Amino acid sequence: MHLLSPLTRAIGQLDDRAFLGVLLRCLAWSAACLLALHFAAIWVVERVLHWHGLLGWTAGILASVGASILAGWLFLPLAAVIATMYIDRIADAVERRHYPMLPPSRGAQFAPLLWEGIVLGGRILLLNLAALVLVLLLPGIGFLLAWAIAAYAIGRGLFVTIALRRMPRPAANLAYRSARGIILAYGGMMAIAAYVPLLNLFIPVLGTAAMVHVLDLSLTQMRQRAYP
Repeated sequence: MHLLSPLTRAIGQLDDRAFLGVLLRCLAWSAACLLALHFAAIWVVERVLHWHGLLGWTAGILASVGASILAGWLFLPLAAVIATMYIDRIADAVERRHYPMLPPSRGAQFAPLLWEGIVLGGRILLLNLAALVLVLLLPGIGFLLAWAIAAYAIGRGLFVTIALRRMPRPAANLAYRSARGIILAYGGMMAIAAYVPLLNLFIPVLGTAAMVHVLDLSLTQMRQRAYP
């Protein structure tokens, strides 16, 4: 399988009803979070700081701009949480179309799956904070380090979560080590896409679908090494 095959296959399935349903949910979640941040910023200006008139109007605009910037910065961890919530829905659709020979997956219960998503989102958020410090301390190279950190966090986290649908964690970690390069490459793509408006909305759908194909690639490579 070519390096870009998982991505092209994922894009080719965007007409799938399951994909479209998750995409609409991602749009709704993103809009809700953006509105919540804006209302929170304006509430702080009016209700906490009690700024009114021209000062309040100016502060409200600046708060809204700040909320938009914060929303962009928080999108990557939020996308990770959203992706985990809908992993089964997307992965099942991919397997029905491309891997119908596979037995049904054991799936994942919603509560543990949501917890995995929150842990992944929290890890990405903390790593983003560390990356922000690196950017401030090491301008230039700090951006590369920040991108590498995000690529590792979202690539490994999303891959292992998908693998857990079909195998225990030790086997999932082994599968990760077998295809670490391509997993980190896709993590890097998603880290870049997270900061591109509109394109970032597709991360939970395309990222999850692509990682299902990457998992198949990893298992194929492991079988080839075991039985050359």
